Amino acid sequence: MVENMKLPLLILIPLLPLLAFVINIFFGKKIGTKAAYVSLTAISVSFVISLYLFFGLIAGVEKTVEYTFEWLNFGSTGVKLGIMLDGLTAVMLVVVTTVSLLVKLYSIGYMHGDPRYSRFYAYLSMFTVAMLGLVLANNFLLLFISWELVGLFSYLLIGFWYEKKSASDAGKKAFITTKVGDLGFFAGLLLLFTVFGTFNFTELGQLVIARLASGSVSVGMLNLIGILIFCGAVGKSAQFPLHVWLPDAMEGPTPVSALIHAATMVAAGVYLVARTFFIYVEAPIAMSVVAYTGAFTAIFAASMALVAYDIKRVLAFSTVSQLGYMVMALGVGGYTAGMFHLTTHAFFKALLFLGAGSVIHGSGTQDIREMGGLGKKMKITMVTFLIACLSISGVPGFSGYFSKEEVLSAAYNSGNLFIYWIGTVTAFMTAFYMFRLFFMTFTGKPRTEIHAHESPKTMTVPLMVLAVLSIVAGGLFVMGHSFEKLVYFGAEGAGEGGAEAGSHFVRNMSITAAVLGITLAFFMYYLKKVSPEYLALKLAPVHKLLSNRYYIDELYEIIFIKPAKGLGNFLFKFDQKVVDGAVNGSGFMTVLMSKLQNLFDKVIVDGAVNGAGWIANKGGELLKQLQTGLVQNYILIAVSGLFIIVLIRIIFR
Repeated sequence: MVENMKLPLLILIPLLPLLAFVINIFFGKKIGTKAAYVSLTAISVSFVISLYLFFGLIAGVEKTVEYTFEWLNFGSTGVKLGIMLDGLTAVMLVVVTTVSLLVKLYSIGYMHGDPRYSRFYAYLSMFTVAMLGLVLANNFLLLFISWELVGLFSYLLIGFWYEKKSASDAGKKAFITTKVGDLGFFAGLLLLFTVFGTFNFTELGQLVIARLASGSVSVGMLNLIGILIFCGAVGKSAQFPLHVWLPDAMEGPTPVSALIHAATMVAAGVYLVARTFFIYVEAPIAMSVVAYTGAFTAIFAASMALVAYDIKRVLAFSTVSQLGYMVMALGVGGYTAGMFHLTTHAFFKALLFLGAGSVIHGSGTQDIREMGGLGKKMKITMVTFLIACLSISGVPGFSGYFSKEEVLSAAYNSGNLFIYWIGTVTAFMTAFYMFRLFFMTFTGKPRTEIHAHESPKTMTVPLMVLAVLSIVAGGLFVMGHSFEKLVYFGAEGAGEGGAEAGSHFVRNMSITAAVLGITLAFFMYYLKKVSPEYLALKLAPVHKLLSNRYYIDELYEIIFIKPAKGLGNFLFKFDQKVVDGAVNGSGFMTVLMSKLQNLFDKVIVDGAVNGAGWIANKGGELLKQLQTGLVQNYILIAVSGLFIIVLIRIIFR
């Protein structure tokens, strides 16, 4: 490609969905259902461009490029913005645009008849723009701006049906919880800029190595920066202890769940760690924090999925667990393994959520205890859902098998067998709860009166496309070693997954874990040889603990939410009684003083003036009586006066 043509193409990728957002948000009511096709056309072109650049990098025709311009300048320090295209960006662009395209196509049928149809597509488009901006950014500043936009539009989409209190609450919970992590992320960025004076990834990669070598930056400082930045990933990618928002995010429309869980918001945290891997490979404590957080989250979330009955909530816990897998891989140095699993997970998890949406659309319920036997009436949904279950379980031949084996190999080759065994047990649990879900939904006899039907083609075609990707994506990458060549970021010292050491042992263990999990689910929920109800009764305390999500939400309610509400109520009353009281009291005194001043002015000042006038007026009226104009009267008064004077002198002589 001609070099000067690459920049316009890169800019077009987020610009077209942005244009779709503008059209749908301002003219949505006029164009009605055509809003879907505006959004679809835009993302389709973005998808084609992304695919073109992706295959160009694989073939070696395209090169890594970066475009930068100075945004702000204060003194000798400048802040630059820009975009870049490298292997990691290319992979993420394909993942985001592929899933977004299929979700928007699927939504034509799923959201049909919704009164806010055009607004839904506007929000989807802008959500995609934010994620594309995030992966195209060549610096932390643009990444953080896009990061916050992702959070904003996830709030709007999760709470899209805001008439439902549960939906509006879920949107607020997601927004606030992720903001807790974002505070740490922002603090890390400020510290990073203070230490290195730049936000640019390429410059930072060079400066970290140079300043460590010169001793001007300590490993301890890098550990602190790495942990603070990871706080953002903990929030966005729903890692423990900020995982609580993701299961409740199911209150949004199912296509939103597929987009958030598969390729966008939750993937952002994993991408952040991968993009800044040059920090973590030089910061062993931060690396360990990443590894153990991911490992714990993986098994912790998987345990809650074992007993969940809401079909979307099972998949939500699964997403949290699989994200833990990716984070764990990055933490043990498996850079390629973590990003590989992110890519395959995007396809089979999107398939699972869209399949769940098809089930809900066809059956009218989300509770798998009310389902059963749906496979007879929803064959396309059943087959595609089965493919996704096989893929996420790590069955050989499916894409999830290749990426999961890479993750376990990375853990094994790192020498941390504790994390490796956590990953293996989690793989067993994943296979079990996914086939528990499959058997309870599609096999056996209907447990309630449900008039199920297959979904329309706008919903089933995306399922079939994702099913193909869930089969072939992993194998294609592995056969050509294309994925490692694409995404590897030159993080020296990273223990890449897939190394020969222990690979046969890991492969056998991962297959064994998948087979054991599927077999146990088969005996319990298909053959019914083992009663789940009996086990739940025998293990009632454990079952209750898992069903209530370890009471983490209740704990947060006691520790954080109630005190925060109490503080809020106190501040409200303080504001109402003290602040408003002082303001209102001041206003009252002002009004009172003005009334007194008005009264003084009217009574005293105006009284004195008016009194003087009245006296003058009355005096004038009296004196005018003397001015009669008759001479005889004047003579009479003069004589009378003279008489009175003479009389007085005689009396007082």
